[in-house]
Amino acid sequence: MNQPTLKPFPVPVSYFGITLGLFAIGLAWRHAQLLFPEISPLIADIILFVSGIVWLLLLGVYLAKWVIAANSAREELQHLVVCCFISLIPITTMLLGMALLHVIYPVALWLILLGTLGQLLFAAYRSAGLWRGIHKAEATTPVIYLPTVAANFVSAIGLSELGYVSWGMLFFGMAMLSWLTLEPAVLQRLRNLGALDEAIRPVIGIQLAPAFVAGNAYFHLNGGEVDALSLALLGYGLLQFVFLARLLPWIYAKGFTMGFWGFSFGLGSLANVGLYLTQMTNGQGIAELGLILFVLGNIGIALLLIGTLIRIAQGRFLLK
Repeated sequence: MNQPTLKPFPVPVSYFGITLGLFAIGLAWRHAQLLFPEISPLIADIILFVSGIVWLLLLGVYLAKWVIAANSAREELQHLVVCCFISLIPITTMLLGMALLHVIYPVALWLILLGTLGQLLFAAYRSAGLWRGIHKAEATTPVIYLPTVAANFVSAIGLSELGYVSWGMLFFGMAMLSWLTLEPAVLQRLRNLGALDEAIRPVIGIQLAPAFVAGNAYFHLNGGEVDALSLALLGYGLLQFVFLARLLPWIYAKGFTMGFWGFSFGLGSLANVGLYLTQMTNGQGIAELGLILFVLGNIGIALLLIGTLIRIAQGRFLLK
């Protein structure tokens, strides 16, 4: 099956990755404020407010794309790789709901429920659709985690925040088993089917996310207890962190691009998982490691923001 050649549109759907990272780190700061009351709640509030504004702008642009550039929107939907980014819309919808949970509960409730329904419908379109034999091995990049792994882990977190822990565990199972079945295919492609083009190498940053997002979801479901499974997930996440750090010069071959926001969900979840670890006593240094992870996650998101602001100042934020 020949893939359509995407026509340039100045704001691709992948830009929702910006809000993904901002919501993740904003929710991490809200968690930090609960654990350490001396931290001002304004930090989380400001980050989440900015995240919500950016989300609204991107959603408006995406809807407008279907009106003024429908062919471009349709090609995104049909593309084997790019279409996975569309799942960022229901994912970030759920994250917005979590941000509003203690502010406007009815709105938050519907955002989480609609996001959950939306991501399931999109996964049925995207992932189940591939069972017809239309997928190509070269298209099996870490982006493929978004519709079934990231989306279901976020549903698990959102439903647990609403108090539906048993329902959350169902979605945790969907995400975990999807991850375990997709991971070998992704690594097989990255190892054996030739190097990714320099322009899309930052997509490998998504590889950082599954273990840390899984850990964050698991902590939400088990009441924040640091146990053997949570530490095992942390260990695999740290392994991915080391691997990506080693590959960073290779990934950075074309300089900073907006694709580097693929790292952001992993970084935000890394920070949040670290906060759970800080509460561990007699953990042989695990609590101290948790604080380091929280700092590293924030540094990573800050660097992404700096890189983005530089591109805006240079007039290179939008695709040309």
